[in-house]
Amino acid sequence: MSEQQRTRPRPSRQVRQRRTIAAALLVVVIIAAIAIGAAAGRGAQASNDATGTPTAPVSTPDPTSSEPSRPSPEVVAPPAPVPAFDKSARSIDDPNSIWLVVNKLRPLNPADYAPGDLVSVGEGEMRAEPAAAFDVMVKAAAADGYSLIAASAYRSYTEQSWIYAGDDELTARPGYSEHQTGLTVDIATPTGQCRIYQCFGDMPEGAWLRDNAWKYGFLLRYPADKTAVTGYEFEPWHFRYIGTDLSTEMHNTGFTTLEEFFGLPAAPVYP
Repeated sequence: MSEQQRTRPRPSRQVRQRRTIAAALLVVVIIAAIAIGAAAGRGAQASNDATGTPTAPVSTPDPTSSEPSRPSPEVVAPPAPVPAFDKSARSIDDPNSIWLVVNKLRPLNPADYAPGDLVSVGEGEMRAEPAAAFDVMVKAAAADGYSLIAASAYRSYTEQSWIYAGDDELTARPGYSEHQTGLTVDIATPTGQCRIYQCFGDMPEGAWLRDNAWKYGFLLRYPADKTAVTGYEFEPWHFRYIGTDLSTEMHNTGFTTLEEFFGLPAAPVYP
């Protein structure tokens, strides 16, 4: 040992103690760092799936949660298609059918046909079904402030032969008249104003019939603009019973003549 070493003073006890404490603290810090690193490694390893790919944590629903569950959206079925109107549901040839089409090209068969269920209505007779519908219509008109009566209804083959005067646009020949079917009524007011005249269409009663008769199964048979189709001049008093199913269908589709609705030839003249 050199003289210089022998003469260097030794550290004091306090200095030695501080150095010892500092060394111990350093050891503790190193051990803690090693422990934290090991724990982090174990957590990362636990989150890996079988392929070693980290997986996102899965949240588990809390069964005690008070939040209501959301119902699945309700599946609404599309509306069922409306069936097409069956134009063959009733005959247009059978004189007993309420859809019978009579015109200058389509005479009654037999020519002297007479319905078997005639009942009284106003000043004449009609078949039972149209007579009941006419009664309902008259009451509906009265509720709206209009008074209607049946001026003329069923006419037999013989009666039609008395009326026919040779003017084919005003009067049907016997065997070709809708009145002979028992389904037709000429409507007037109790006062007789414009009875069997075209001015009836300008009266409030005529306007009411034009707008409402279809609701009760009746058709304004000879419109003003369809003479070339029906073969007759405008008759705002002449209403033909066809039943509410057909009258409603014609109203909704805009047809105003039976010829056009059923796709029949126009009948302006006799063959």
